[in-house]
Amino acid sequence: MALLSRPRTDEREESSEGGLLRSAGNGAVGGALATVVMTAYRMPVASSLPPTAEFWAQYVAGGEADDHPVPALVLHLGYGATAGVAFGALFGPFERRTDSDEARETGGVVLGTLYALALSLFGERVVLRGLLDVDLDATESLIFHVGHLVYGLSLGSWVASESTVEDLELQ
Repeated sequence: MALLSRPRTDEREESSEGGLLRSAGNGAVGGALATVVMTAYRMPVASSLPPTAEFWAQYVAGGEADDHPVPALVLHLGYGATAGVAFGALFGPFERRTDSDEARETGGVVLGTLYALALSLFGERVVLRGLLDVDLDATESLIFHVGHLVYGLSLGSWVASESTVEDLELQ
């Protein structure tokens, strides 16, 4: 069963550049929305700002991470949207090769999950440990990785459902 009932855009008729731009743009919207969902999960569970607050404190403004909630959330949203652009662009060729809504939607969720796990591992090992010198305890690590899974599931299902920014308008 398709997530949306409207007809699928036939990307085979689009130029490869137009299809890539559409996929990347849809990924940006999906990435921003998925970041909001991930943050809504993470903040009450972790009782802290995302790691972008630590980045902002160490490399931009100084002080403590908790001193910078607005820049931390804006930066987090920017990272999420940018990662969504990359996922959308990578998902486009897969989407064009699928012949059914079910295959596209399942692929979006599975690929979104794998993409999120890769982001999460990169984030913990390279960004947190390497760049910010932060070592997560077991509970923090679990929350970090589950948050990214929430992101990947949200992003993958958004992109695969062929939702667009127009779909966000309340009828």
